[in-house]
Amino acid sequence: MGAIKKNKRLKTRLAAATLGLLGAASAASAGEFEGWEIDTSILYYQESDKRVTAIEPTLNLSKEFSGKRFAHFKLVIDSLTGATPNGASPSNVPQTFTRPSGDGEYTIAAGEIPLDDTFLDTRVGLSGSWTQPLNRLTLGTVGLNFSKEFDFSSIGLNASVSRDLNQRNTTLTFGVAGEFDTSTPLGGIPSPLSKMLGPGQAPKRQNQDETKTVIDAIFGVTQVVNRKTLMQLNYSLSHSSGYHSDPFKMLSRVDGSTGATIDYVFENRPESRTKHSLFWLTRYHLSRDVLGASYRFFTDDWGILSHTVDFTYHWKLNERHSLEPHVRFYQQSEADFYRVGLSNNAPLPKEATADYRMAAFTGITVGLSYGWDFRDESSILLRLEYYTQDGDSNHDTAIGLQKNQDLFPDLQATILQIQYSF
Repeated sequence: MGAIKKNKRLKTRLAAATLGLLGAASAASAGEFEGWEIDTSILYYQESDKRVTAIEPTLNLSKEFSGKRFAHFKLVIDSLTGATPNGASPSNVPQTFTRPSGDGEYTIAAGEIPLDDTFLDTRVGLSGSWTQPLNRLTLGTVGLNFSKEFDFSSIGLNASVSRDLNQRNTTLTFGVAGEFDTSTPLGGIPSPLSKMLGPGQAPKRQNQDETKTVIDAIFGVTQVVNRKTLMQLNYSLSHSSGYHSDPFKMLSRVDGSTGATIDYVFENRPESRTKHSLFWLTRYHLSRDVLGASYRFFTDDWGILSHTVDFTYHWKLNERHSLEPHVRFYQQSEADFYRVGLSNNAPLPKEATADYRMAAFTGITVGLSYGWDFRDESSILLRLEYYTQDGDSNHDTAIGLQKNQDLFPDLQATILQIQYSF
């Protein structure tokens, strides 16, 4: 009986994770309790070489009402500071850039990756959902989410239905979500592939703001395989249309023979994107511990294809203490329009970006979590992870002097999270 109860609890958590892929936090995983269940956490993220630092406090509130109805609310505050790559390639001479707003400038030393050190933003995100039975075997969830940054806002709606079959050993889930984003960068939206101008010069702008609409759908099945094994398989589809470019990213335009930098142009990405994702997860109960393994396959019409493999081992030290080692491997190909620079010997392409997130790279995460359950049913979780990212430092499209530069510097980051639940 103990193994069956563990399987049921784990299946409920997996169903909640399925809804979370759509941005809907399902309270079905909160368990049976009276009053509010509160989860608080703070996450600290630090990149190497004085790049991005993030501090993220989070508050989750969940409550079960009569009739197995659940309410869930979440508040997230992200504080981001540091330096972030502007997209230009390193050069053998110092480079001077105008800030995206057109007000002021900064200079990068020869051989250094161009970083804009004024990166500063705060995001506030709010979300809520309501879950209730539609009949004896069916649960329905509706949710709303909103986030706001200095130059970006987003609002979304989501809904999902979960149906139990096969004596509640199988759960089918279908969900949809819609999101509307608005970008309002200081100074307006740069015209696609327009030149960066000097300080005080009126930059060429497309509009003061641009919008993007995202529609997501997910189909999932969670299956109790036997007394010790639980499996989940999800397929998700996402289509977005509108403004996808980053108004703060640019590309270097170089001499087609020598590779010497001539000037800089703002990036431009396609106005639509369709993404497909297939996710598989298996949990296996040992006598006390739980082994977890997952794989995610992703592809889109931008040419990006990625693989993600994740392993966890929940090690129960005793009734109140546990450890969970974690290893994650991620690999992706580059977007069709990724470039390390543009040659002045060729006409400007329709779309181009030098954003490292659109490049081919490999990322590895290793970490360890420690959990402590107290006698009053509260608990604390400590998580420490280390992330390393490696890409192609000598891209095959590099020209002349660019071949002597590190076009994809390695990145390391440390992640620390403390979570307290009561």
